[in-house]
Amino acid sequence: MYEGRIIKYYRLKYKLSQEQLGKGICSVTHISKLERNQTEYSSEIINLLSERLGINMELEVKNLLNIKQRLFHWHDVMINELSESIELINNELEDEKLLQISDNFNLYQLLRVRYLLLHKKAKEAFKIIGKIEKIENKLTTYESNLLKHVLGIYYLERQDYIKAIQTLKVIDSQSYNNPEYYYHLAIAYHTIQSPVLAYYYAEKSHQFFKEINSYLRVIDAELIMIIQVKNDGDFRETIKKYENLIKSCEICNAPDRKSKVLHNLAYEHYRRKNYEQASKYYNDSMSFKNPDTSPYLLSLEGYIRSSYDGKLISNDELIRFAEDGLKIAIRNSELLFIHLFKLLLYLLKSKVEEYHKYLFSKALPMYNEYGFIFLIQRSKKELFNYYTEKNLNDKALEMAELFINS
Repeated sequence: MYEGRIIKYYRLKYKLSQEQLGKGICSVTHISKLERNQTEYSSEIINLLSERLGINMELEVKNLLNIKQRLFHWHDVMINELSESIELINNELEDEKLLQISDNFNLYQLLRVRYLLLHKKAKEAFKIIGKIEKIENKLTTYESNLLKHVLGIYYLERQDYIKAIQTLKVIDSQSYNNPEYYYHLAIAYHTIQSPVLAYYYAEKSHQFFKEINSYLRVIDAELIMIIQVKNDGDFRETIKKYENLIKSCEICNAPDRKSKVLHNLAYEHYRRKNYEQASKYYNDSMSFKNPDTSPYLLSLEGYIRSSYDGKLISNDELIRFAEDGLKIAIRNSELLFIHLFKLLLYLLKSKVEEYHKYLFSKALPMYNEYGFIFLIQRSKKELFNYYTEKNLNDKALEMAELFINS
């Protein structure tokens, strides 16, 4: 079954015609039927053809059959986010000659998408997605659901949270035995300010991560769960939960996770108007992040806002921070952060009219398009207050109605 496929692969690789390969061994017709698995063949002929091609057929067949197992192992280490193993297997698979003739080549392509998304290479990932979507009817049930999963992750990466939810929700959990996608649903629901569903899916993913002993991913799920519970009555309990998560990050030597926990702890202080503590934790979070990434920009934006609201740093210094953030956002084509830092600069330079004009005409439409519920609500409140102060009653009423309806 596999011998003919392997013979054809190496024959084409070495640019041999069927006649050249079979000369003195068997006819062209026999080679043709053998390569298409349309004839019986003797081990003697296979051995002679293999010898001419310079291959060990037994090892080649074993290697071809082992590809599926290696691919599923690659998927497992990506779910667990084990960086060294991910890279090791990726390098092995890139050197695997027989992947192209494997029955699992589509599975490899889908996992390649997942790998690229882990490395924030969304454009390269989407090119592969486009090719796979054209042959979706040829995918197995598992592969079809994996396509939906990686496409959902792609939409998360592109900050299109509505499409991410729409895509991930149609995954068939019965035929796709990977509950990790619940975590990605939780992320999407959290971002569009749907705390009940975010907590529900985070809890389901938390159970899965515990079952597979993936401690790093347990931290991820627990963080999402903590964020959803607005325990305003006793903030000490919330702080304790965050401190426990920080300890877990330190035990697991996970600075990237620690930066996320610190960022969210900063936000909890910010929304309680504890600006000094918020500024401190945003700054701590930034210290663990690559300055050329969106997570860094997110913490930088929080740091500037909390420092501004708390009057902790001079405006001139904050303007320099905002200008640096805008440069990074423009360089990386991060539209959300381009809007956020432009708004900050209007705010810091006391350009009140320009701030609200930009907010209404540029930023808010983008927030609406991508479903940034928190930013939408904050923007509508700001615009309502501004229009009210300016006695622009029609516009204030419009904002009030939009806020109530949303």
